[in-house]
Amino acid sequence: MGRTGEAIELDAGGRAVRLSSPDKVYFPERGYTKLDVARYYLAVGPGILRALHDRPTTLERFPDGVDGESFYQKRAPRSAPDWLPTATIAFPSGRTADEICPTEVAAVLWAANLGALTFHPWPVRRSRPDHPDELRIDLDPQPGTDFADAVRVAHELRALLDEHGLRGWPKTSGGRGLHVFVPIAPRQDFTAVRRAAIAVGRELERRLPHAVTTAWWKEERGARIFVDYNQTARDRTMASAYSIRPKPHAPVSAPLRWEELDDVRPEDFDLATMPARFAELGDVHADLEEYAGERGFALDAFLELADRDARDRGLGDLPYPPDYPKMPGEPKRVAPSRAKRTDSAKDQE
Repeated sequence: MGRTGEAIELDAGGRAVRLSSPDKVYFPERGYTKLDVARYYLAVGPGILRALHDRPTTLERFPDGVDGESFYQKRAPRSAPDWLPTATIAFPSGRTADEICPTEVAAVLWAANLGALTFHPWPVRRSRPDHPDELRIDLDPQPGTDFADAVRVAHELRALLDEHGLRGWPKTSGGRGLHVFVPIAPRQDFTAVRRAAIAVGRELERRLPHAVTTAWWKEERGARIFVDYNQTARDRTMASAYSIRPKPHAPVSAPLRWEELDDVRPEDFDLATMPARFAELGDVHADLEEYAGERGFALDAFLELADRDARDRGLGDLPYPPDYPKMPGEPKRVAPSRAKRTDSAKDQE
């Protein structure tokens, strides 16, 4: 890796944060170092702090850079400073862990020193860890589709939200997809919020049948945008706004304004370009915080839509991820092609 240099200290909002091996290269293709990553997070500090503030956060760590091994750190390390709050969160298995909950930019730099490139906050605050305050819609392009296809679906999603009196804030995923975050009052549990996400996905599917799918099994999705409803399940998270993604060119998850969706590409936003954008525009999602807590939108309309789907269309729950315990009312967790083979084998017995 070459010379990594002596440790330095950076000022983060008045708190000194130690950065070891500042010259360690994290992105060989672009030559970006640990110090470049830290300076990036200082430059967009108010934005990423807004996205992470008081949220239990999983760290995606790359101690030897993007070409090295990586891992997700859910439990706060023993070396965490005493000024960094934590919250106890429960996994689907029933086990619990204490996760860090950043409340100042210094926490982001402390994590960057550990090789954390991407931050994965839960859609909850530490005061109410079982009640999400964001409905997060993941528009995931499947093979044969791209970012432009996700944008078209996002516009239809915006119209759907408007019709029900809700508002969403879009951002790039840092890859080919789009995320839309809707601030909600923390009144429902994860199961109810996931149910609302399924209802949203199914309504988009009805409106754009050739462009949208909620099919969990890849063999059924086709060249459409997959509304990944399971990203709203407990312990499923998305990269935060302003997070660096572990790809050779150091892209970032970029908050966007609706009116610029048609004119941007994901590759426009990376470790080098985002600081200038932030300096010019600030955090374009800053007003999302006006809907924090009980000021968030109600999910009643989408839960009612889920009720109608079940009552009038016979549409119940959809499969959970394979690592989840079997849930009440969940359909068979087996791919349709495999189920057909199994049924055929039984018929021949």
